[in-house]
Amino acid sequence: MDSQDLSSTLLTPVARCPGPVGSREKSPECHHLRTGVPGGRRKKEWSCSLLVASFVGAFGSSFLYGYNLSVVNAPTPYIKAFYNETWKRRHGHPIDPDTLTLLWSVTVSIFAIGGLVGTLMVKMIGKFLGRKYTLLVNNGFAISAALLMACSPQAGAFEMLIVGRFIMGIDGGIALSALPMYLSEISPKEIRGSLGQVTAIFICIGVFTGQLLGLPELLGKESTWPYLFGVIVVPAFTQLVSLPFLPESPRYLLFEKHNEAGATKALQTFLAKEDVSQEMEEVLAESQVQRNLRLVSVLELLRAAFVRWQVITVIVTMACYQLCGLNAIWFYTNSIFGKAGIPPEKIPYITLSTGGIETLAAVFSGLVIERLGRRPLLIGGFGLMAFFFGILTITLTLQDHAPWIPYLSIVGILAIIASFCSGPGGIPFILTGEFFQQSQRPAAFMIAGTVNWLSNFVVGLLFPFIQKSLDTYCFLVFAAVCTAGAIYLYFVLPETKNRTYAEISQAFAKKNKAHPPEEKTGSAVTDDTMNGRPEQGSSSMLDNYIKNRIV
Repeated sequence: MDSQDLSSTLLTPVARCPGPVGSREKSPECHHLRTGVPGGRRKKEWSCSLLVASFVGAFGSSFLYGYNLSVVNAPTPYIKAFYNETWKRRHGHPIDPDTLTLLWSVTVSIFAIGGLVGTLMVKMIGKFLGRKYTLLVNNGFAISAALLMACSPQAGAFEMLIVGRFIMGIDGGIALSALPMYLSEISPKEIRGSLGQVTAIFICIGVFTGQLLGLPELLGKESTWPYLFGVIVVPAFTQLVSLPFLPESPRYLLFEKHNEAGATKALQTFLAKEDVSQEMEEVLAESQVQRNLRLVSVLELLRAAFVRWQVITVIVTMACYQLCGLNAIWFYTNSIFGKAGIPPEKIPYITLSTGGIETLAAVFSGLVIERLGRRPLLIGGFGLMAFFFGILTITLTLQDHAPWIPYLSIVGILAIIASFCSGPGGIPFILTGEFFQQSQRPAAFMIAGTVNWLSNFVVGLLFPFIQKSLDTYCFLVFAAVCTAGAIYLYFVLPETKNRTYAEISQAFAKKNKAHPPEEKTGSAVTDDTMNGRPEQGSSSMLDNYIKNRIV
C-alpha cells in the first residue's frame, strides 16, 4: 500500500474540519470534532460497564491475592496442630519441631512459587483465550484450591492444604498479569490510571477481609478455620457468573483477532455511547502501525533496544514493590503493639487498623492519580517510606527508654503502610500496561510478574536471617532500597498520565537511543525485532496522525 492509499484509508471515516486547508485557525466545530465534547473537553465519565468490569474482575482476581496473603496468619496455631495430629496418627509419635517449621515454611512460601508458575502461563493462555476468558478459566484454579484447602482436615491430609496453596499461587500469578492487561485495554486514557488502581484497591480490601474473618468471633477458631479457605469460592464464583456478560478487550479483538466489528461493539459497551468513531480511529491508527507484528517473546523484548529503559524501569519498580520492606512491617506489628501496652487478646483487633489504612490509602491514590500523575505518587511513596523507616528504626531502638515511644512506632508503621499503598502498591502494574504496545504487553507482564514473585520468594527466604543478624536495624536495609528506587525513578521515569503509547515511547526514545521500528522512515524492520516491514513514509504519516488526530 503506498502513502496515498494509506492516507485515503485513514481519512475516509474522519469528519472534515470546516475552514481553510492548512490554516492554523480551528473553528468551534473543528474543536468539537477533535475532542468529541463541545468546548474541547473530553468526557471522563465512568460507564456502568467499566465499573462492573473493573469491580468484578478485581473481586475475583486481585482480591483473592490479597486475601491469601493475610488469611494464613490467624489460624497458624490451629494449622500447626493439625499437622502435628496428622503426623502422630500416621507415624505414632508427634512431629519433630524442625520438621513442623519446615512444613509451615513450605505452606507459606509455596504460594509465591505457584505465582511464578502462573505468571509463566499467562502468555500461552492469553494468546488463545484473550484477556476475559483467561480470567474466567483462572477461576477454576481458585475453586479447586479452595476445595482442597477447606477439605484437608476432613481428609486428614495436610498435603492437600500445601497443594491448595500452590494452586492458589498459580491463580494469583495469572490474575496479577491478566487483570491489569484487561483494565488497561478497556479504559480510556483519561481514566486509565484510576481504573488500573482498582487492582491495588482490591488487594488491600482482600488483606483487610482476611484479617477480619480471622477474628475469633468469626472464623478464626479451631472448629471453623477451614472455612477461611472455603470462602475463596465466593469471589471466584461471582466472577465466573458475571464476567461472561461483559465484552472482551477491544484491542485484543482488533489487534489479535482482527475483529473490527467486535471491537467497535465492545467500545460502545464500555464507553456507553453509540458514536465511538474517534476512539476507533485512534485504535485503528495503532492497528495499522502494528498490522504485521506478531506477539513478541520475552527474549525478543529483553533484546529490543527501543524498549530497553522501559523494561529496566518495570524490573526496578516491581523489585522495589516487593523488596521495600512491607512484609517486615507485618513481622513486627504484634510485638510493637504489645510493647505499647495493648493486651495480647486485643492485638488482632488493633491489627485491623493496618488493613483499613491500606485500603483508604489505595482509594486515595485512585482518586488523585489522574490529577497528580504517576511520577509524584510513585517517587513520593518510596521517599516517604524511606523516611518513616528511619524514624521507625530510631523508635524501636529507644522503645525501652520511655513509655510513650512505642506509640510513635505504631504511628510509624501506619505511615509506612499508607505511603506504600498511596503509590508503590499499585502503580507498577499500571506502568507495565502503559509502557508497551499490544504485541509486547504479554511478554512485558511475564517479565514483571517473574520479578514480582521471585522478589516475594527472596524476601520470605532471607528476611528471617536479616532480622536475626540486624534486629531493629533491618529497616535501614529497606530504607536504602526505597531510596534507591525513588532516585532511579526521579531520573528515568517520564509522566505517563493521559499519554498514548506513541507519546510514552517518544519520551523514552532519547534514553534508549533507538526508535521503535514503526517510527522509522525508509527502513525495514528485521525479523529479529518485530517481524514487520513498514513501508517508507507510511509510519511517519501514522505517527503524525496519532499525535494530531485531525486533518
